[in-house]
Amino acid sequence: MDNNFNNLSLVQLVLKWKWHIIIITVAAAICGAIFSSSAFITPLYKSEAVAYPANINPYSDESETEQMLQLINAQSIMDSIIEKYDLWTDYKIDKNYKYGKTYMINEYHSKIKIAKTPYEAVSITVQDKDPEVACNIAKDILNFYNDKVQSIHKMKNLEVVEMYARQLREKQQGIDSLKNRMSELAETYGVLEYSSQSKEVTRSWLSGSAKANELKQNVEKYGPEMIDLAAKIETEATAYANIKVDYEQELRFLNSDFTYSNIVTEPFPADKKSFPVRWVVVALSGLGAFLLSILVIFIIENRKRFVSSNN
Repeated sequence: MDNNFNNLSLVQLVLKWKWHIIIITVAAAICGAIFSSSAFITPLYKSEAVAYPANINPYSDESETEQMLQLINAQSIMDSIIEKYDLWTDYKIDKNYKYGKTYMINEYHSKIKIAKTPYEAVSITVQDKDPEVACNIAKDILNFYNDKVQSIHKMKNLEVVEMYARQLREKQQGIDSLKNRMSELAETYGVLEYSSQSKEVTRSWLSGSAKANELKQNVEKYGPEMIDLAAKIETEATAYANIKVDYEQELRFLNSDFTYSNIVTEPFPADKKSFPVRWVVVALSGLGAFLLSILVIFIIENRKRFVSSNN
C-alpha cells in the first residue's frame, strides 16, 4: 500500500475525479450559503463603547483601568443588565432551570466582552440580535458602572462627613464648656479680662475700697485660670475652623454628582450584522468539502489498487 501511495500522482487523481470534486465543493459552498442565512442562524449586531476611567482612586498596585474593569465586571452590574433587558427571554434560557444561572453567565460573557485596550482604556463590545438593544446595553453598562462607583464614593464620603461632624460637635461642646466657666468666673467673682482688669483693680485697691480689695483677691485667685481659659478657647476655635474646612470639602464631594468615565467612542446601532460572516462560512464549507473529497477519493483509489494487487 505504501508503494501504491508513493506511485500515485495527486494531480492525476484530482484530474480524474475533477467533476466529482467540483460538484461536491460547489454543493458544500451552496449549503454553507443557505445554512448561514438568517433563516437558520440568527444574525447578531455589534455595538462598542470605549472609555477611560475618571475621578477614581486605585487600590493597592492596580491601575485606574484595572479598577474600572473589576467594577464593570461586578455581579451587581451583570444582574442589572440581565434584569433590565430580560436577557433570560432574549437568550432563551429557562430561569427556573437547575443550571440556568450558569448558562446565563456563560451566554452573557459570550455576547458581552469587556477588555482593556493597549492604550489603557476599557472596551465594551456587545452583540445582540437587535442593534438598538446592543447599543443600549453598552451605554447602560457604563451608566451602571457610574452609579456603582458613585454609590461607593458617597458611602465613604458619608463616613468621613459624619466623622468630621462628630469632631465639630465635640469641639463645640468643649468650647461651650470653657465659655461657661468664663461666664461663671465673671458672674460669681467679677473676673473679666485679666490684664486690663488688674490695672483698674490695683488703682481702686490703693484708694482703700473694701469692694476693690475683694475683687483684687478674686482676680489674683482666678485671673490665671481666666487667662488659661482664653488661650484654650482660642486653640479650640482654631482647631474647629480647620476641621470645618475639611468637613465642608467632604460635604461638597458628598453632594456632587461626578461621572467616573470619559467616553471616547460612543456606542451606536449597527446597520450591518457582525455574525455570521457569510463569506467566511461559504469559503470554509467549500474548502472543507474540497479537502474531504480528495481524502475520500484517495482512500477509494488506494483501496482499488490494493484489491487489484492482491488478486
